[in-house]
Amino acid sequence: MDFDASEKNFSILVCVAAFVVFWAVWTALTWEAPIEARLRALRTRRVKTRTDQPTVTRPSTKTTSLGLMRKIADRLNLLRGAAADQTTRKLRQAGFLSRDASVVYVFAKLALPLALGFLMIILTSVTDILDVPDNFIAPVCIGGVLLGFVLPELYIKNITTKRREILTQVLPEGLDLLTICVEAGLSIDAAFRRVSREMTSSMPELAAEFEMTATELTYLPDRQQALENMSERSDSPAIAALVNALRQTEKYGTPLAGSLRILSQEFRQTRQSKAEEKGARMPALMTVPLMVFILPTLITVLIAPAIMSAFSLT
Repeated sequence: MDFDASEKNFSILVCVAAFVVFWAVWTALTWEAPIEARLRALRTRRVKTRTDQPTVTRPSTKTTSLGLMRKIADRLNLLRGAAADQTTRKLRQAGFLSRDASVVYVFAKLALPLALGFLMIILTSVTDILDVPDNFIAPVCIGGVLLGFVLPELYIKNITTKRREILTQVLPEGLDLLTICVEAGLSIDAAFRRVSREMTSSMPELAAEFEMTATELTYLPDRQQALENMSERSDSPAIAALVNALRQTEKYGTPLAGSLRILSQEFRQTRQSKAEEKGARMPALMTVPLMVFILPTLITVLIAPAIMSAFSLT
């Protein structure tokens, strides 16, 4: 029995010694200097970064076109001075807040008259698609050039008017949400941001305006300037009244929730009165179509049988 135990212990020692010898030989064969290991890891990282780097794509057609427009506008000094600032202000009131909006607008105002003028020349003189007498070819071409000057202004004016009307119409609902957020303890910039997230799908114009105002209230050093920018961008008397209420709240410490609730009620009453006014004007507006289209038909239907009977008797 003692012999068997000693033989078993000897076998265990042989196995452990074999494992130690194998580990020592493997370590000696696979050992690498630390500097070489770091260099190999660095080479591997460089190769991986090079393979993961996105391929260089060609600039898009939109980027190339904007670059060409900007280059032409800079060459002609169309983006400098008081006129450029007025153009930027006008585009902001229309809802175009991008930096490239002024470039596109100035280029359209420059290129559209030339394009319409050449188009009228081609249609009237070269191809004769428009049958215009020779005496009227020059006035038609000049009219095309003038129309090219006027179209961008009319488009921006129309967009600005529609945006102002939309902001005035949906502002009471936005003020109700602002009141709820303020009463819940949010600051005015956090309330603007929260309401803008809630109104993104239902009222995108007011949501974008509130989001921009919240961003400016957070990053601009002067909060009053952020409120003035909101009033200037909207160009709406209702937004101007909201800005005045916010200024008075910050200056005198009056309760903000109560002011917002009163403004919401006033704007909602104003909207209701405008709807009632439009409804009251409908009878007067329907008088002319009634006299022009309905009354002659009714008179004809009533008198035609008598006239036909009279002719048949004669």
